Amino acid sequence: MSDDIRTVAAAARGASRLLAAEPTSRKNAALEALAARLEAEKKAILTANRHDMEAAEAAGLSAPLLKRLRFDEAKLAETIRGIHSVISLPDPVGLVQEVRELDEGLVLKRVGCPIGVIGMVFESRPDALVQIASLCLKSGNAVLLKGGSEARETNKALAAAIGRGAESGGMPTGWIGLLKTREDVGAMLALDDDIDLIIPRGSNEFVKHIMDNTRIPVLGHADGICHVFVDAAADIDMALRVVADSKTQYVAVCNAAETLLVHAEIADRFLPELATALSEQGVRLRGCKITQKYLPGIEHASEVDWETEYLDYILAVRVVDDLEAAVAHINQYGSGHTDAIVTTHAETAEQFMDFVDSASVMWNCSTRFADGFRYGLGAEVGISTVKVHARGPVGLEGLCTYKWRLRGAGHVVSDYSGPNARPFTHRTMALPKADKT
Repeated sequence: MSDDIRTVAAAARGASRLLAAEPTSRKNAALEALAARLEAEKKAILTANRHDMEAAEAAGLSAPLLKRLRFDEAKLAETIRGIHSVISLPDPVGLVQEVRELDEGLVLKRVGCPIGVIGMVFESRPDALVQIASLCLKSGNAVLLKGGSEARETNKALAAAIGRGAESGGMPTGWIGLLKTREDVGAMLALDDDIDLIIPRGSNEFVKHIMDNTRIPVLGHADGICHVFVDAAADIDMALRVVADSKTQYVAVCNAAETLLVHAEIADRFLPELATALSEQGVRLRGCKITQKYLPGIEHASEVDWETEYLDYILAVRVVDDLEAAVAHINQYGSGHTDAIVTTHAETAEQFMDFVDSASVMWNCSTRFADGFRYGLGAEVGISTVKVHARGPVGLEGLCTYKWRLRGAGHVVSDYSGPNARPFTHRTMALPKADKT
C-alpha cells in the first residue's frame, strides 16, 4: 500500500463506486472468502499479536488495555463467527424504504445506498478492525482504518488478510486501506473530496480534536460514562446482579458502568450488600459523603470522578434523593452513551427512559447490552453519541444513507404549473416485496 494517503483515499473512492453496485450475493461471497482467508492466515495473525502483546507489556500497558489488545485463537474464532453473522443480515443497500406516486406513471422511491468512503479511527482492539471492515463491505462502503499503535502488527496482518480475501471473492482493489501513523490521520482529515464520513472512537478530547480539524462529517463516539440508577422500588437481588454485570462483565469497554446512583430510601440496605458483592470481584468504590456514611472505608468521590471513564475496576457511587436528581446527574455528567434503571415501578422506569438523554436507556438490565451484536445488528463500527444520522450502536443501516429514484414517462414540470396546472396525487404506495431496485 502506498504511503501517500491521498493515493490511498483516491483508490478507496474509486473502489467505493464499484462496491455500491455490487449485489448482495457477491458481497456475501466475498465475506465468506474473507473469513476463510483469516483462518488460513491464522498463524501469521497470532504471531503478529504476540509481538504486539510483548511490546505492550514491556511498555507497561495496563491490564484492562492488554486484555483489549489480546487476539488469540479463541478471539479469532469469535471474530470469524461475527463475519458469518454479518453475512446473514439483510442488505440495506438497494432496499426500497418508501414509494410514493406523484401522479399516474410518475413514481418516486427512496432507496438505501452506501455512504461511500468511511475513515475509521479506533482503539486497541484488533477484532474491531475485522468488524468494521466486514460491515463496510456488506454495506458497500470503502474504508480507511487507523487502529491503536500498540496493535500495529496485528492490524497490519488482519488488514492484509482481509484485503486479499475480499479481492479473491471479486471485490475491487483498494476498498480497504490501513493508515500507519498519527500524521496519516491528520492527512486523512483534509481529504474531504475523497472521504464522506469520519468515525472516531476515543476520548471526548480526541473526538473534539477530529471535529475541530476537518470539514468531513464526523460521527462521534466519545467517552462511555454509563450509569445505573437503583430506585427505591428496586428488587435488591436484581439490582446487585445488574450492577455487578454492568461494571465487571468486561471493565475495559465503553458500555461498562462507571457511576452508580442509589435512591436515598434504599441506600442503607443496598450499599453494604453491594460493597460486599463487588469487593469479591476486585472493584474499588469511591463515594459521596452519604455513601461514605454507609461505607466508611471507601475513598471520597470528587467532582472529577463523576465525569471519568475508568475502564477499570473502579466505581463511583452517589446517593440521590429521587428520580429527578438521578436524571439531572446523568444528563449533567454522562456522555449520552448508555444508562440503566433498576426498579419494579413501570411508571418510574418510563419516566427515566423519557428524560435521560442517551443513545441507549435500559430498564432492569445491564448496560453491557448496548452492543451491535447483542442488538442483533451483526456487529458495530462503534456507538454513536451524536443525534444526527445514526445513534447508539452503528451497524449496517448506520453505514447507509439513501437516494431518491423518480421514474416517469415523459412527465414535465410545466404540466403542473400555471392556471391549468395538473394536480399531484402524492399517494403513498405499498412497499414491493423483496424489491431492491
